[in-house]
Order: sequence, then structure tokens, then C-alpha cells
Amino acid sequence: MNQSPPSSPVPRAQVLAERAFCAIERFMHIEAVSGIVLLAAAALALIWANSPVSGSYHALWHTPLSISFGSLSVSQSLHFWINDGLMTVFFLVVGVEIRREIHEGALSSIRLASLPLAAALGGVLVPAIIYACLNSDPLQIRGWAVATATDIAFAVGVLALLGRAIPSNVRVLLLALAIIDDIVAVLIIAAFYGEGLNYSGLLVAGLGVLMVLGLQRIGIGNAFAYIVPGIVLWIGLLQTGAHPTLAGVVLGLMTPVLPRRCQERPIDTMTQVVGDLRKQAQQPTVESGVLKNLKLAQRELMPPVARIQGALHPWVAFGIMPLFALANAGVTLGGVDLDSNGSQSVLLGVLVALVLGKPIGVIAASALVVRLGWCRLPPNVTWPGVCVVGLLAGIGFTMSIFIANLAFHDESLLNAAKLGVLLASATAAVIGLTWGIFYTRRGRGTPNGRATEAGA
Repeated sequence: MNQSPPSSPVPRAQVLAERAFCAIERFMHIEAVSGIVLLAAAALALIWANSPVSGSYHALWHTPLSISFGSLSVSQSLHFWINDGLMTVFFLVVGVEIRREIHEGALSSIRLASLPLAAALGGVLVPAIIYACLNSDPLQIRGWAVATATDIAFAVGVLALLGRAIPSNVRVLLLALAIIDDIVAVLIIAAFYGEGLNYSGLLVAGLGVLMVLGLQRIGIGNAFAYIVPGIVLWIGLLQTGAHPTLAGVVLGLMTPVLPRRCQERPIDTMTQVVGDLRKQAQQPTVESGVLKNLKLAQRELMPPVARIQGALHPWVAFGIMPLFALANAGVTLGGVDLDSNGSQSVLLGVLVALVLGKPIGVIAASALVVRLGWCRLPPNVTWPGVCVVGLLAGIGFTMSIFIANLAFHDESLLNAAKLGVLLASATAAVIGLTWGIFYTRRGRGTPNGRATEAGA
């Protein structure tokens, strides 16, 4: 038996590598970082699209990419695979977050959800009304929903820049509002931005749903087993004419919130496995069955919604969303003609609706339901804090650009809408951050470091 003694020193290179990986992991869990990465990707796209090599930017995203399964071959542009393929994973994380919040979070009861629900609905209706007032043409008015969504990563990332001086309940309110915004955005996409339903695709989509339910019924907990049913569901929704990324939302909402039922509690299994490992400590090898049981017990300690969210969030925050921004935020400013086809009205409508309509809708709806006695402000949340939430809700970005791609087929209108989203998101971030700094400094001058309700 040629095993190294337990007291053998760990190589210096291994120690340094472990420290580096731990630092990277901590860095990636800082919420502001994902927003900064997203902003950097958008800035890179804008610079690239307006540089001397701008032609390569547009050529890249129109590059055909084929996927083949035997005799079946699908060829689409790289832009399609990002917006309709990879973004399905983004919507899966959105669906999982919604499912988790409904089960045990800010949406788990009417009492908890009433304030963010009212704020979110106000933040959807007022921007839509403002946009519609500025754009009455049938082609232009298709973009009414562009200003209705809030970018969770970007908005929460900006809020995180304010540090711990912001009460945690302000963050929870912003997060709940953004999640409800996403729910409304998903419903809007399903209802208004389909190409006309082809009901034969519903059979394929239904088959995918049945496959998921079947795997859950027989107790399959491995996430990889659900890839094939997910693809079937995606293909079915694509055939119906609905946007295929909605498959991610469906899968997310179907994800169990409780661990899989086992014949033995996972913690008991782990205790038994640890005992078996102690008995085999002097043996040169450990039985594979023991390690398999340990791996299964470790997996089942966490509910599927937590496992999936934890596993996918870094890939979405630092991979898929920046790639989406890189592929969609590249508006060639020289090609934006604000004098043709109502482009100026579209840009102005999106800009005003997000920067002004969002905070007005959020704050007014919140004040109305509180005044009517339907709900109360959460502890440590004052009206200046609600103003922070309303201002940051004007950061549309990812979802707004996504809806703009669905709403406009005219290139000039699409570019105007994207430019409006970029300008509005940057403006809302700056105004929200400025007000947040004022809010936190004002709070430091009051007892316990927080602004009081009377001081609001």
C-alpha cells in the first residue's frame, strides 16, 4: 500500500491555486460584478459596431451555424442560436427564480406580494401608456412592451454598488418587482409577439411536458436527463409560432421546490456512508458504490430549484447575458436615421417611458395601495427607498432589447428602439445611483443609521 501519509505537506502551487479559485468564486458572487460585465459587453458591442471594422460585427452574427442529428439538419444564423437558443437557459433561470419566490420568497403570500405586485403593474402600465401616446402608428406601437421590463442583473447590480447602507428589504422589494416584471414580460411575449399559433406544434410541446412529468414521477433527479424533454418542448414551441425561449420558463416553473422523496433521508445516508468510509480507510481503494451513495445523498440535500439556480446562474450571468448583449447592443449610430419611419418617436417613447414612466408607475402604484390600506411598507423601507427602486426599475436592457427584437422587423425602428433602451438604461442607472447615494447619506444622519418613516 503506497499511500501518502495524511501529514504530507500540500504543494505550494496547489495552495496558491485553491486560494485563487476561492477568490474568483467569491468575486463571481458579488452582484455588482455581473452588472459590470453586462455593461462592458454592451459597450464593446457599441464600439465594435461603430468602428472601422463594423462590417465584421454584423457579418459575425449572420454567420450560419448548422446542427445535425443524422439526416436531420437545422441551419440558422449565430444570432438566432443566441437569441432563441441560449436565451432559453436565461429564461429557465427566470422560471426557477419565479418558482422559488412563489414557494418561499417574496411572492409566497398575498400579504408579501401585494406591494411588489402593485408596483410592478404600475411600472408596466404607465410606461406602456406613455409610449402609446408618443407612437400611434401601427408599426411603431408594436414596441409598447419594450419599456415594461426591468433587467434583474443590471438593476440589482447597481443597487449593490451602494453597499450595505441600503436596507435588505429595499433589495428584496426591487428583486420581487423585477421578477414580477419578468412574469408580465413572459405573458406579453406569449400573447402579443407570436407569429400566429400553429396548433400542431402543441402536440410536440405537450409531449415534452409529459416526458418531464414522467421523469419526475419515477424519481429521476439528474438534471441532464431533462435535456432531451427540454429540447422536445423547445422544438414544439418553435413549431407553434410562439417564442421557443418560453420553454425555459415552462421548465423552470415545473422544477420541484422540495427534495426528491427517498426511502432514506439523505442526511441518514451520508451518516452511514461516512461510517463505511471509516471502515475502509485502511484499504487501498474505496468501493465505488459507497462513493455513489455519497454523491446521491449530497445532491438530494438541496431542492432541485436551488441546485439548478446555483449551477446555471454563473453561466447565465457571466456567459449568456453578456453574449446576448454583445450580439444585440451593437447599434451603428451612423445608420440610425431618426427622420425616417418614425424612428425618432420610437427612441423618444422608449427613453421617456423607461426613465420617467417606470419610476412614476412604481411609486404611484405603491402609494395608492398603501394609502388604501391594502398593504404596508416593509420594515426599514421608506418612501425614499421606494424611489430608489422605482428609478432603478427603469433599467430595461436585456429583456427590453429582447422584446424590441420581437416587436420590430424594420431595421431603422429596431435600431432606434435599441438605442432608446441603451440610453434609458444608462440614464436610469446614473439617476438611481445618484439618488441612492443621497438616500444612504441622509440615512446615516438619523438614529440607527436609517431614514425614519417620519423623515421620509
